[in-house]
Amino acid sequence: MSAFSFSFSGDDIEEPSAPEADYEHLVLAHHAAETGTLQRAENSAFPVTGQPLLPPQRHDLKEILDTLPSKIAYSTLCIPLDDGSEISIPRRELWDVRVQLMAEEDDEGLGNLGKDDVRTGIYEGGFKSWESSVDVAKVLYQRKDEVLGGSRKFLELGCGTALPSLAVFHWLLEKREHSSGPIHLGLADYNPGVLRLVTLPNLLLSWAKVRQKGLWEDEGELEIDLKLIEDFIASMQAVHIDVFFFSGAWNPEFVHLVVEAMSSSSGHLTIVGAETIYSPVALKSFGETLMGLLEAMPDNVRTSLVAAKKVYFGVGGSMEDFCDLVRAKGGLFEQIREESDGVRRAVVEVKIPAR
Repeated sequence: MSAFSFSFSGDDIEEPSAPEADYEHLVLAHHAAETGTLQRAENSAFPVTGQPLLPPQRHDLKEILDTLPSKIAYSTLCIPLDDGSEISIPRRELWDVRVQLMAEEDDEGLGNLGKDDVRTGIYEGGFKSWESSVDVAKVLYQRKDEVLGGSRKFLELGCGTALPSLAVFHWLLEKREHSSGPIHLGLADYNPGVLRLVTLPNLLLSWAKVRQKGLWEDEGELEIDLKLIEDFIASMQAVHIDVFFFSGAWNPEFVHLVVEAMSSSSGHLTIVGAETIYSPVALKSFGETLMGLLEAMPDNVRTSLVAAKKVYFGVGGSMEDFCDLVRAKGGLFEQIREESDGVRRAVVEVKIPAR
């Protein structure tokens, strides 16, 4: 089968040189968010014939917390920002995810940590940190005042390792007062396993980093016990942050599920998506779901930041085609950032006309 290179950023898994290598003590070279290429089967960006899509589901925070192991290993990604500062985001090591899946004898999950970065309808790349997620985090930094003040809602579609959400979460924990309005933080990925294995652990790591401040190490292990989980839940309640987890296919049912869960209060809604339009199939389902959410959410201000490569060579997705879809659905868009290093990328702001 022919293959092509797909440029991505970071979180590639390196196999040990010997089969008896101890994954828990395997020291990997720093590989966070560097540009590289990965060979992917040519048809993997398109649905598998006869493979039913996962139905949309909402997942309870406490239930996911209960699935955590006794410790998680992590390293830190430093994102340089436009003003010369940086934000440091701890993320669970993928070899540590592999250890958990091996212990659980989860062959399907282990398969998702293989060579293919996407298998549409089966695994949507959630274990990797993609270049465009860093781009949108930089835009969010420029809009910190919008994110941090008053009642806000933030939803990341196709969150995976959730770099943009982790950046927002970090700033919220550092700056919010107990009297601030409620924050709804929504995290959505196609695969439920991604949410429990990397998204939620990364959220917990960011909370622990802010909590420990100067005592935090850039690499190490976070010990997890009942006291830590109780403290995390109590902290979220104290700063009025409600976290919502969603999985499954993007469709009208997904839109209804999100709106039902996150529309209990109105405010400023920001939806983020990074590398979600990599093929015509993904572009269509993402674009229609995004526009459906912007239309249906009962918020005073509704906007979206979509970050992607200008063109996904070999699979057909492009930022131009996405903007055409937004226009056809009656939406407005504006390119607000462009990156020319490596594969050209852009961040587009999408809105709907005022009601």
